[in-house]
Amino acid sequence: MKVLTVGGGAREHTIVRALVEDGAEIYAAMGNKNPGIARLAEDYLLEKGTEIESVVSWAEDKEVDIAVVGPEAPLGNGIVDALEDRNIKCASPDKKAAKIETSKEFMRDLQSRYDLPGRVEYEVFDDIEDVEDFLAHYEGELAVKPVGLTGGKGVKVMGEHLENKKEVIEYCEKVLEEKIGGKPKVVLEERLEGEEYTLQVFTDGENIIPMPLVQDHKRLFEGDEGPNTGGMGSYSQADGLLPFLDQSIYDKSVNIIKETLKAMKEDGKPYKGVLYGQFMLTTEGPKIVEFNCRWGDPEAMNVLPLLESDYVKLCEKIAEGDISDLEVSFEKKSSVCKYVVPEGYGIEPEGGNKVDVDEEAIEDAGAQLYYASVDERDGEIFTTTSRALAVVGYAEKLEDAEEVSEEALSYVEGDKIQMRHDIGKPESIQRKIENMKRVRGEI
Repeated sequence: MKVLTVGGGAREHTIVRALVEDGAEIYAAMGNKNPGIARLAEDYLLEKGTEIESVVSWAEDKEVDIAVVGPEAPLGNGIVDALEDRNIKCASPDKKAAKIETSKEFMRDLQSRYDLPGRVEYEVFDDIEDVEDFLAHYEGELAVKPVGLTGGKGVKVMGEHLENKKEVIEYCEKVLEEKIGGKPKVVLEERLEGEEYTLQVFTDGENIIPMPLVQDHKRLFEGDEGPNTGGMGSYSQADGLLPFLDQSIYDKSVNIIKETLKAMKEDGKPYKGVLYGQFMLTTEGPKIVEFNCRWGDPEAMNVLPLLESDYVKLCEKIAEGDISDLEVSFEKKSSVCKYVVPEGYGIEPEGGNKVDVDEEAIEDAGAQLYYASVDERDGEIFTTTSRALAVVGYAEKLEDAEEVSEEALSYVEGDKIQMRHDIGKPESIQRKIENMKRVRGEI
């Protein structure tokens, strides 16, 4: 089967590898030449997924059978609608359904209108004076979010990134004036306290196949310090849960996604593809931080390689709109993903530096390597200003998976690169457990 993939990051490298392993012929459209994808593809087009007409025409010329879109921006711009207009089925959501990520206002309004579980208190503003009036009477701390897409880097939280209401107003003013996220609107939400985690599901709009839980690490520095990033790494456990939650929380999280999908269908926006729920475990149970209309990055690298079922067939069934007869299973292994990024990433990144990667040694260590945003020149790898590559260790025990990923990192060398070594380490995991105990008032 000929499959069009869109996107050139580590997430898409993961998708492509899984598809190829199950027999697909890949035709990849990517804004940057990802060396991992380029080697696996039958052919590739160096074009961003937001250049919709160019990508769709190329896919039509290549006579692809189905498409899998990685990044959110092409989905929000309607690439699925354009492909399906040319009779190319897609295992990804159309523009209407993608609004669950591309508009935080729509997502929160949907939760409110349908009285969905996991919702939070929120207000949307387009005028700074209204923000000031609201804050004058609001007690407690808030999260400030641009309405549109910001690559996971636009959210600022009182008590972490913003010290007081004055700084909240200043950031809101910046969002409105600069149209951060693409629109002069800002969402103020109640601040949630607890531990964040990710649940991804395959869905045809009605039926869902939930995956193992993953915990991402947004902060740049070890100990969860520093600015938010697109994600510095993540881990998952062999039992599909996480060290600070149990099966009952998993089941409640699955139900929140089921009810959300039901609401999407009733709202005239049926959803198919991978739906990513970002949750916060609070004293009141799971709450929704956000939804994403695609695989997570880095979370795809934790769970997709553990998929034991035929991924090509699964994508085909999603594209056709019915996964009800599929039995899908995941290998019972833990995983630890660690990103290598240019020095200054998330602040003032410095790209253009050479990175030496011993791919054979990484594979021999039992890990997998996924390229993200790099430049390949004459067979050599150079950083850009975004995340460069990720290594992922897999093993039955979490601590063993962490050791595998750490060994794999030792085979990546270069000037002006950085990474978080603490992801998945016992002391980091214990910090998560103790934080939830503290939130619950147990310590």
